[in-house]
Amino acid sequence: MAAIRERTALEPHTATILGGGATATSVGLALLELGVQQITLVVRSPERAQETVAVLTAGDGAPHVEVRLLTDPPGDPGGIVVSTVPATAQDAGLVEAMAAAPVLFDVLYDPWPTPLAAAAQGVVVSGLDLLVHQAAVQFTHFTGHEAPLAAMRTAGEQALAARTERSATS
Repeated sequence: MAAIRERTALEPHTATILGGGATATSVGLALLELGVQQITLVVRSPERAQETVAVLTAGDGAPHVEVRLLTDPPGDPGGIVVSTVPATAQDAGLVEAMAAAPVLFDVLYDPWPTPLAAAAQGVVVSGLDLLVHQAAVQFTHFTGHEAPLAAMRTAGEQALAARTERSATS
């Protein structure tokens, strides 16, 4: 939630989550805390998304959850799109269908930008944003001090740049 809130004040009521595994479940629960009331899960296999659907729809005030195939994404991606799928699963049709979303949160950080992030027309939240905010929560929890968010982000960017440089020379 903090990674999203850092980049936008949008109060989404609808969301499209690409993927149906554990990361999609975690992100879906966070989106519910942000006020999302309708979630479309766009998955490779509806059977693998059953546990995610069960978790997201448990309890009072559960959102409406629809499951669609990656090959048949919704025409309107809603207020926020969250991608938990590999960059290789982000084909041209999916990218085109999701590009106009007001907010794209792609949990990947390498490779970056992903096809979705490169085509996004709205606010982009990256996997590095997610990692930095996860680390910040841990830092604050363990030390009792506010996390140095800017320094943590710089360190993450430097580590990714070094990783990319090593991959390019290999």
